Amino acid sequence: MTSPTPRGFALALAGTVAALALAGCGDDETSSVSDDPSPSKEASSATAPTEEASSPPDDASPSESASTEKATVPLYFVGDSPQGPRLFREFRQVPADNPLVEAAALLTAGDTLDTDYRTLLPSGSLGEIALDDDQGMIVISLGDDTYTQRPAGMSARDARLAVQSIVYTLQGATQTRNPLQAVAGDDATPTTLLGIDTSGGVKAAKQLDVLGLVNVTSPEEGETVNDTFTAVGLASSFEATVPWQIRQAGPDGTVVLDGFATAEGWIDRLYPWETDVDVSGLEPGEYSFVALTDDPSGGEGFGPTEDSKTITIE
Repeated sequence: MTSPTPRGFALALAGTVAALALAGCGDDETSSVSDDPSPSKEASSATAPTEEASSPPDDASPSESASTEKATVPLYFVGDSPQGPRLFREFRQVPADNPLVEAAALLTAGDTLDTDYRTLLPSGSLGEIALDDDQGMIVISLGDDTYTQRPAGMSARDARLAVQSIVYTLQGATQTRNPLQAVAGDDATPTTLLGIDTSGGVKAAKQLDVLGLVNVTSPEEGETVNDTFTAVGLASSFEATVPWQIRQAGPDGTVVLDGFATAEGWIDRLYPWETDVDVSGLEPGEYSFVALTDDPSGGEGFGPTEDSKTITIE
C-alpha cells in the first residue's frame, strides 16, 4: 500500500478544489458512485472558508497558507429531514499535515458548528487513513475493534449512513471518487466497518438517496452579516426554486423577510444555488437564515426540507 507523505499530500490538496459534491447513500452497502462524476460549480471565494463552494466550484481551492498550514475539508454530518436522517455538509479548516485523520477526528467527535447536526459514529479514533494508489482505494487502518462491528442499539440503516458520512468526507478531502476500505491487523486484511463489508470498497451512492435536499453553505452558523450578503448552497427542489426566509430568533421564528433563489437544476441530483439577501431594512440582532425546498404537494408529500443558519445582523 502506497501513500503520499503527509506534507506532500497537504500541498497537493492545496492545489485542488475545496471539497467534492459527493453522492448520498442508498440502501446498498456498496452502492454505485454518483452519476455526477465531476464537481459542479457553486459560487464562492477560494480564499474564505465561509464563502466556499457547495459542490464545490471548479475554480476554488482549499484555504491554506504557509504560515497557518491549514487545509479546508468538507465534513458530512447527520441532520433531520422529512425523509429521515440525511447528510449535511460543513466546511472546516484542519491542520494540513494530515487532513484525512484530522477531518475524521472532527467527524467522529461530532464537532459541528451547526447544532442541528450530529454524528452517528462511535467515539474514538478511526485509525490511520491513506490513499492506496495501487488499489484505487481510501484505506482506513483500524486501530482496534471499535469500528468493525455495528454498536448495540445502532440500526443497520444508521450504520450505512454513518459509513457514508465517512466516505463523503474522505472523498471530499482527497478529491477522489475512490471507494473506502477498512483493514485490520499487521497484514492489513480487509474487514467490516460498523458491520458493513468493505472488502470490495464502499462507494458513494446517489445524492438523492442520502443528502439533505437543501444545504446552506454560506452564511455559516453564527456568521455576522450586514446590508446585503450572498447566500449559497445546494438543493434539489421542484423546478429549481429554492425559497429562503429570514426568521426572528426565538421559539416563534416569525418570518420577517423572504424570497427565493434559482438552482442550476433539480431533477437528478443537488445543484448549486446563489442569491443576494438585502437585510438593510431589518433591526440589528440575531436571526436565522433558512433555505427550503419548494413543496408543490401542498403538504401531502414529505413536506419541505430546510436548512437553517443562525446569523447576527449588525
